[in-house]
Amino acid sequence: MFIAITREVPGSIVDCELTHLARTPIDVVRARAQHEQYCDVLRVLGLEVLSLPEEPDLPDSVFVEDAAVVLDEVAVLTRPGANSRRPEVESIAQALEPFRPLLRIESPATLDGGDVLVVGRKIFVGQTLRTNASALEQMTNLLKPFGYEVIGVPVTECLHLKSGVTQVAENTLLINPAWVEKKYFPGFDFIETDPSEPFAANALLVGKTVIYPSAFAGTRARLETVTPCIVTVEADELSKAEGGVTCCSLVFKR
Repeated sequence: MFIAITREVPGSIVDCELTHLARTPIDVVRARAQHEQYCDVLRVLGLEVLSLPEEPDLPDSVFVEDAAVVLDEVAVLTRPGANSRRPEVESIAQALEPFRPLLRIESPATLDGGDVLVVGRKIFVGQTLRTNASALEQMTNLLKPFGYEVIGVPVTECLHLKSGVTQVAENTLLINPAWVEKKYFPGFDFIETDPSEPFAANALLVGKTVIYPSAFAGTRARLETVTPCIVTVEADELSKAEGGVTCCSLVFKR
C-alpha cells in the first residue's frame, strides 16, 4: 500500500518564494482545483492520500516534498534553504512519525527535498541555491548505514534538481540537459525534454504510471515512446510558484 501526503493550497501562495521566475498573478481558486485533480489522480492510482490542512501563514506549504525525503527505512527531515519555509517541517514530521523513524538535517546544512532524486539505492542531491555542500555531507553520513550511495549533482538555471531531471521508468530519466548534465547519471537511459519546453523535466512516477503536466505536449510525445502509462494533470497555476508535480506530494510505501 502506498501513501501520499499532500497539503491544501493556502491563499497566501500569491506571496510564495520565487527564484528563477518573475512574479505573475496566481488564481488561488484554480490552483486549488488543479491540486484537487492531482490528489484525485493519486487516489485513482490506488494511493491512500493523507491530506494535511492548509497552513495560511506558510505560502509555499503545498509543496510538501521539500520538507522531507522518505525512504523505505527512514525519513529525513530537511532544513529548507529559504528561511520562510523552515516552519513547514514540523507538521510534516508529525505526519510521518507513525510511518518512519525520523532523521534530521541540521545547521549549517540547507536541503530542499526537491533537490533529492532517489533511484533504487542511489540518492542524487542537487547542489543549488537551496541545498548546500553540508547537506550532501550530512545525507551521506545519515544514510550510509542503510546502504545508500549519495551523489552530488551540480544544477544551473533552475530551482531544484527535479526541475531538471526525474525518473520516468525503471532505468530511464527525463532530463533537460541544459540544466543538469547527463554525466552524473552513468548507466541510465535518457529522454530529453523538447527544447521549446525547458520546464518539462518534472514528472512523478507512481508504480509504472507517470503523472505529467498537460502543458508539455512536445515532451509528452517523447515520453510516450518509453511508457504508454501517462496521466496528465493541469498544473499551470502551481507552476507560477515554481512548483511541479513531484513537489505536491510525499509518496512512500506504508
